[in-house]
Amino acid sequence: MKNFNDYIGLFADHYEFTMAQGYFLDGRESCPACFDYFFRKNPFDSGYTIFAGLYDLIEMITQFKFNDDSIDHLKKTGFRDEFLDYLKKFSFKGNIVAPKEGEIVFCNEPIVRVEGNIIETQLIESLLLNMLNFQSLIATKASRLRQSAGHRDLVDFGLRRAQGLSAIHASKAAIIGGVNSTSNVYSSYAFGVSSSGTQAHSWIQSYPDELTAFRKFAKAFPQKCVLLVDTKNTLNSGVPNAIIVAKEMEERGEKLYAIRLDSGDLSYLSKKARNVLDEANLNYVKIIASNQLNERLIKSLIEQGAPINAFGVGTNLITGQCDGALDGVYKLSMIDNKPTLKLTENVDKVSLPGVKKIYRYYNGDGKFYADGILLDEEENIQKICHPIHSNKSSKVSELEKEELIEKVMEKGEIKIENKSIKKISDYVRFRLTLLPDEHKRFENPHLYKIGISTKLFDLRIKLIEEFHQR
Repeated sequence: MKNFNDYIGLFADHYEFTMAQGYFLDGRESCPACFDYFFRKNPFDSGYTIFAGLYDLIEMITQFKFNDDSIDHLKKTGFRDEFLDYLKKFSFKGNIVAPKEGEIVFCNEPIVRVEGNIIETQLIESLLLNMLNFQSLIATKASRLRQSAGHRDLVDFGLRRAQGLSAIHASKAAIIGGVNSTSNVYSSYAFGVSSSGTQAHSWIQSYPDELTAFRKFAKAFPQKCVLLVDTKNTLNSGVPNAIIVAKEMEERGEKLYAIRLDSGDLSYLSKKARNVLDEANLNYVKIIASNQLNERLIKSLIEQGAPINAFGVGTNLITGQCDGALDGVYKLSMIDNKPTLKLTENVDKVSLPGVKKIYRYYNGDGKFYADGILLDEEENIQKICHPIHSNKSSKVSELEKEELIEKVMEKGEIKIENKSIKKISDYVRFRLTLLPDEHKRFENPHLYKIGISTKLFDLRIKLIEEFHQR
């Protein structure tokens, strides 16, 4: 496989090039355009979404170019020489406006705005959707796991269950969302995060008996030694043998760090194991649990009083179950300096026209109250309207507010710093404290208020009426 970074320009759906060539042949390569990125549904029936993948996206956009091999491939694919000559000199020179990475965002608000000529804004669509949809999905899943786990450690165990190399960005997004560490050593290296791991059942199986396997492992790894106790029988074999090894480690001035449960009734087994460990004066030995965990199961285990200190989550985290994708879309909102929208038979899916921005309004207690979508030239508005029903509105003129989106790329150059994952994760945690609890519950979370300005509402009605008069 060739070096991906040398071919990022090809990381696009075929129809992006088809349209780009069409625009070029029509002489519209300089036509100004604006696209909005938004998603129509929060994943996992959640009341919010964590915005992630931003810096990876804009960094890749700076490398979105075409070398000789790329041009040759596009020529073989059937694209015309004059268009390919244009691509030889191509680089993204537009602007991108977006929230901070790690921001709490909601469905049906244009959180990313891309401005530039019609070709450059079109060509990066697939890349943008790929990076933002996936990482935001996984970061949101991780934040829900963190909400369930509380102060307990969470480890990403998902590498072996991920869809190919997506595991790399998934591990990063998981830590942004609240996971403590990852089993993925490459992600640990690439993003400067902690990696951790214990042992597989094959380690125990490779020795004549379980006790020997435990002893060998403890001698090889006296620091943070974790023993997997369910290869044979958790309570009749695994835990008793772990206790023997723990006592032998004490004689050497060492301490067994933890046992891991990877099957069976985790609530029952963890309680029984905790009792036996405590009776052996091994109250310092932690219990780690894994095996098809998700946020609801972790919440249930804790509510049952399961004395589990850490959770390893694999499949359900890394694949974003039970929502395999975030339904983010990329819609044209301005063309040739004229506002436009996408019409549909479903009124609630008619897009918002024009160049827009978002204000976040706070209630009197310093918590998030509502997000208002305004046309870019608007500042202090009196109220925000329901996106569909103009008779429903909320007064916001006296509320504290902040502008949610900022310029992250200007004329093709990155304008924000590449923050550490820890800083982004800390930001997620802080912003979640500002989101009222009713939006964070798992069952029927309260719908966060999203409104639009009266001027934007009227503009959309005007464009719809003009369309039907044609």
